[in-house]
Amino acid sequence: MQKPPLHKSFLNAFRGVFVMIKTERNFQIELLAFFVNVFLIFYLKLSNTDAAIILIVSTAVLSAEIFNTAIEKICDFIQPDYDKRIGFIKDISAGAVVIMAVSSVIIGIFIYWKYLFI
Repeated sequence: MQKPPLHKSFLNAFRGVFVMIKTERNFQIELLAFFVNVFLIFYLKLSNTDAAIILIVSTAVLSAEIFNTAIEKICDFIQPDYDKRIGFIKDISAGAVVIMAVSSVIIGIFIYWKYLFI
């Protein structure tokens, strides 16, 4: 199989992001949180280091959600009927997103605290 040209690869990747935006509710919520964070970075005038940390954890949550969705779609393709083993795989994948989301909230609290209350 021949690799597509570079611009086609980028178009396919961006199409994947747009499909996530259009179809996945959790991704939409996490994307909203990302934009709130971008607004807060500028509004509160975060230091470059703090802004970078916020952007890294915010994009990590979005990426984790994309991986979770991909794993769930593969599982649904392989086994369309309910299977306890597939359910376990999906739970583990969702658990990774939850861990990243909770840790990003904790990191956000640590960073934003000094801009809001000190």
